[in-house]
This record gives sequence, structure tokens and C-alpha cells, in this order.
Amino acid sequence: MITKRRLLQLFAIAAACTAGLALSMLGWNFLAPSYPGGPTLTGQAGLRAAVTALSVEIGPRDLYNNNLPRLRRAEEYITARFKAAGCAVEVQEYVASGVKARNISCVKTGASAPGEVIVVGAHYDTFNNPGADDNASGVAGVLALADRAKGKTYARTVKFAAFVNEEPPFFRKEGMGSKVYADAAAARGEDIKAALVLEMIGYFSEARFSQRYPPLVGVFLPDRGNFLAQVSDMASRDLAGRADRAFRGASALPLATVSLPAFVRGADFSDHRSFWAHGWPAVMFTDTSFYRTPHYHKATDLPATLNFEYMAAAVDGVAAALDDLAG
Repeated sequence: MITKRRLLQLFAIAAACTAGLALSMLGWNFLAPSYPGGPTLTGQAGLRAAVTALSVEIGPRDLYNNNLPRLRRAEEYITARFKAAGCAVEVQEYVASGVKARNISCVKTGASAPGEVIVVGAHYDTFNNPGADDNASGVAGVLALADRAKGKTYARTVKFAAFVNEEPPFFRKEGMGSKVYADAAAARGEDIKAALVLEMIGYFSEARFSQRYPPLVGVFLPDRGNFLAQVSDMASRDLAGRADRAFRGASALPLATVSLPAFVRGADFSDHRSFWAHGWPAVMFTDTSFYRTPHYHKATDLPATLNFEYMAAAVDGVAAALDDLAG
């Protein structure tokens, strides 16, 4: 029989464990640097214009909630921007929930190793909300990278991709756009050397304890949400390390690179998981989504909540990683 004293001891232990777990979800590195500012090669105005076009002028965009016409307008906008970037546009059409869905790619063929592929992607659908950060910010980043590649020659082929159907009910399901894309690439025998996925890259905060993490992750990480995170699985650590070095050489924005087992909550919460499934190295660049922004999947996810100065610095860093990987 358990005594009252023993029950109190067990309760105290459980309370202490719960409190410790909760505290481990906060960042405790108070010495982590802030972004010092400075000129960027990526223009803030262009990023703001793309985010505004998708989240305000077009708005909620998915196959449901009477948002299909807006999804079609997003397709048209992205296609036009890819064409303006000067590379070949490819449309992958498939049926999801009885409706045509489309992945859109902008292909820049490599000069000396065209069979080796680097994918740079972001999803353009939303969860029945404006989706400025989730994920017009990621799409704006991909569009900016495609624009910057217009005058460049890469050794490897670079495919800038806008994926559909990342959001529920398609996430981790057969109709998920990046899964359809990756499955088809695998069937063709493509040699994908790396995939860089941009998932929410616009929300930043200098407030103390504005950053949260999965349990047990935050002990040595920043307490403020003023950095970009690069997330990889354990098999993609080499890619993450190389991208980290290139990013830091080109951008003063703090970068936190973390390699986690795929089962950690949030580690696979975007399109990079579709590439992991085929054994291809892939990383996600992110502002950490719901671990930071209070506007996740809400009507308040609007351009006014984003920091385009930090976002421009983030794109500069990813551009350097792309240049290094693509040769």
C-alpha cells in the first residue's frame, strides 16, 4: 500500500519533471548574437512585394474552403515570375481530392554536370489563411533566388520548385505536392545531390524568451527568435555543415544549424521530409514556425508581422549555400 508520504514524493517528482521539461522548451543561451544589420544583395522591397502579392492580393490559397480560384492565381503569379527569371518552366500536374493540383518548377540546366541536381523549394498553399509567413515568405525567397540565378552559370542543374498541398489534409499523405515531386524524380532516376527547403523565413523577434523549442532541445540555443534555423536529419549532417559555412560567409544574420532525429516534433514538418524518404540529403531553412510566431495558421499571418530586413539577410545566406552546392 502506498503511503500518503510516498504519494507526495511521487507528486513532487512528477511536478519537477514537468517543470523541467517545460523549461527545456525555452532557449537559455542569453549570449547569442543579434543581427547587426547592414547592406544585403537581396532587396527588401522585392521580398515584400512577393509576400504581399501572395498573402494580400491573392489571399488564402488551397483546394478547399472556396480558395481554389486563389490557388490558381498563385500558380499564375509564380509561373510568370519563374518565366521572368529566364529558366525553363515545368508544370507537374496531378489529381488530389478529385481536383487538379500543380507543382511548378524553374529549371536552370547545369553547364558541366547537368545530371546532378540541386532542388530549392517552398510550398505555396496555405491553411485557409493569408499565409504571409507560412509560406509566402518561403516562396518569395525561392523567387528571389531564381532571379539572382538569372545571370549565373552553374555546374549542376538547379531546380527552383513551388510545391502545392503541403498543408493539412495533405501533409504526409499521398497528395502532398513535394511527395509527388520527389516520387516522380526517384522514378526517373534523378541524381538529387541536395534539397534546400524554405519554410517560413520572415518572422523574427528580439524579445527575451520569444523562442521556444521541442522538449530538451533549447538548453544551449538562443532565447530570442532573432535567427534563422537550419534543420537536418542525421543523414543530412554533411549537407547542413557545408550550407552553414557558406551561409555564415555571406550573411550576418545568426544561423542555428541543428541535426535532429526525424521523429523530433517539428524536425520533418515541411517538404524536406519528401526528399529524406528517398535518401537524398535535404535541409529546411526556417524561422521555426509555431515555435516562434503567434500567427501560425491564423488570419493575422500578414506582411505587417514580418521583418523584411532580417529576411533579406536570410536569403543572402541561402543564396551563398546554393552557389556553393551548385558550383
